[in-house]
Amino acid sequence: MLSGFLITSLLLMEFKRDGKLGYWNFYRRRFYRLMPALALFLLAYCIFAPFIWPDLTDVYSDALVSILYLADYGIAFFDSPNTILHMWSLSVEEHFYLIWPPLLVVLLRFATPGKVWRSILLLWLMAWAWRVMWVFQGQQFYEIFFRFDTRATGLLAGALLAALMVEKPAFTQNIKKNFAHLMWFPLAVPLLMEMAWDNQQAMLWGITVVECATLVVLMAVQKQSGVVYEMLSAPALVRLGKLSYGVYLWHYPVVRYLRAEFSWPVVVVAGLAISVGLSALSFYTVERWALRLRDGGKKVPRKPSTAQPARQPVRIEPWLQGGSRSGAGSLAMAAQARQN
Repeated sequence: MLSGFLITSLLLMEFKRDGKLGYWNFYRRRFYRLMPALALFLLAYCIFAPFIWPDLTDVYSDALVSILYLADYGIAFFDSPNTILHMWSLSVEEHFYLIWPPLLVVLLRFATPGKVWRSILLLWLMAWAWRVMWVFQGQQFYEIFFRFDTRATGLLAGALLAALMVEKPAFTQNIKKNFAHLMWFPLAVPLLMEMAWDNQQAMLWGITVVECATLVVLMAVQKQSGVVYEMLSAPALVRLGKLSYGVYLWHYPVVRYLRAEFSWPVVVVAGLAISVGLSALSFYTVERWALRLRDGGKKVPRKPSTAQPARQPVRIEPWLQGGSRSGAGSLAMAAQARQN
């Protein structure tokens, strides 16, 4: 959802400024930001997985499906990849990156000015209905859970919030006035922990509850004040958010290996430490090199310059201003790693 929010925010800003979207530049930036780290991870997986899990026979096919961003449908229908199961969510996000920019331009061209949020809301409802239809068709839980077309609702919810923040329809003022009541909504999420895997109720309404709760959190950090913003702006979380893409890539096989030998508290602590270490190694080598290549050889600054404030990706207005605690810290940085 955060990626849908940030990507749509930036696309709306570009379209408002230029009257069009630079597709080539958009996809080029996504490639340089995401592919090098993914390729390094999959290369390491192909080298070390046969030694760590000698019984695996699908290491290379799993890597191929993952690097082609087909893991969501591969898992849903062919049980591949398996050991790196987490690749499904990256594939979902990449499909969104491919489809959303040109689709958003169509919506902007034909929608009433200032009302594109209505079109996105309709898409969100249609995507929810599409997922529900497959539930009632009797499709298997895992076939619905992993696919882009049945999980696009979260990204569209983020896109809807971005459109609302930019277009500011009148009803958003009432939401702001009564926002304190909405902050109770995220407390409903822990109730979903009772749901077991294969529970189709999660597909019908559980995912929707999580999406709505996430929308409330995202709206809360827009104010750049209050307990939610302060919590997510903790320096340690900001630094972790900077490495979040790499942590996402490395954590799953690390945790899968550790949990076979150690208790869960050890798995959590050691898994986080190892994943952060591997992520930092990736970020300060391959990823920084790719960013310099993307930016025409310019050196990627380690810290925000005092002469030019750092970008504040979650905050909609002002768009490109802010300090070191940008966008509620870790929440923004978690997606900034993929958007930059």
